[in-house]
Amino acid sequence: MGRTRKSVGGIVLAVAMSGALPAWGEPENAFDPDQHQATAELIDELSGQGIPRAWLDQALDEATFSQEVLDAMEGAAERRLEWHEYRDIFMSDERVEQGAAFISTHQDAFDRAEELYGVPAEVIAAIIGVETYYGRYKGDHRVLDSLATLAFYHPSRGRFFRGELAAFLAITHEQEVAPESVLGSYAGAMGYPQFIPTSYQAYAVDFDGDGRRDLWENPVDAIGSVANYFAEHRWQPNAPIYHEATGSEAAEQALSFNQTSTPSVTVREAAEAGLVSDDELDPSLEIVPLALTLADGETRYGIGEYNFYVITRYNHSHLYAMAVVELAGAIADTLEGQQ
Repeated sequence: MGRTRKSVGGIVLAVAMSGALPAWGEPENAFDPDQHQATAELIDELSGQGIPRAWLDQALDEATFSQEVLDAMEGAAERRLEWHEYRDIFMSDERVEQGAAFISTHQDAFDRAEELYGVPAEVIAAIIGVETYYGRYKGDHRVLDSLATLAFYHPSRGRFFRGELAAFLAITHEQEVAPESVLGSYAGAMGYPQFIPTSYQAYAVDFDGDGRRDLWENPVDAIGSVANYFAEHRWQPNAPIYHEATGSEAAEQALSFNQTSTPSVTVREAAEAGLVSDDELDPSLEIVPLALTLADGETRYGIGEYNFYVITRYNHSHLYAMAVVELAGAIADTLEGQQ
């Protein structure tokens, strides 16, 4: 049953040494419910929720083990790049211009999203622009393969990805989509906004009213869903996101910089430590102190407000949030220049 990429031959020992290989099987029969208890238990669980067992058997029989996915999990750009390198990936004239065009093409959807959820069009567009270049690159990994591999073979996050695999199977059954046909990221994120399956279940909306929440092919649903995601994470309408600041090495030693936890440092405390906003801010405002490495080795200092923190709920990286902030600002400037 469960088919395997030819590339897995010879990796069984390496996976076992890493702790990723379950005691109940090898990749050659990675997802065969007749041989492996964990797969059978997942099928039991989902069939108990009303998904036909035969459908689940067939879906998991299509799953393919991928060592490539396990390897990719170790090399995410947010963990290995400095700010100037990360910024260069996303900040190009073409991506900015395409972002402005994306808003213009779907202006009604962006207007409705901003009115309903309070999230600016340029921020929604920047998220989709960073994630998939406005739907141009949605990923080339089969989501079924990625999630099955990570659910049953990741050395430390198997439980998390098991939940994502269960959610993915539920979504595809509900939407009447063949699980093996869906492409996405190596971590199982899907569609225009690259929602993981549990986020798809929780935050996707049918924004065009056609009766389906389609983030794979429908940009209007994606626009509404990104806005809903931010609203559900307590986006503050009309509030700033980021401020330039003056800082020092002494400030970096005194404060925790680049944290993506709930803001807890006040503007007053930051100033006393040597991080001062270029804008006048309420001394009691809780912020995210930021220090970004530039190409010349110098440090750029900044201050993120609560909405900056909300962006990190989408991707828990201060680099990601800064890329969204800068791309959104450039898109807004381009749209303003077109008026």
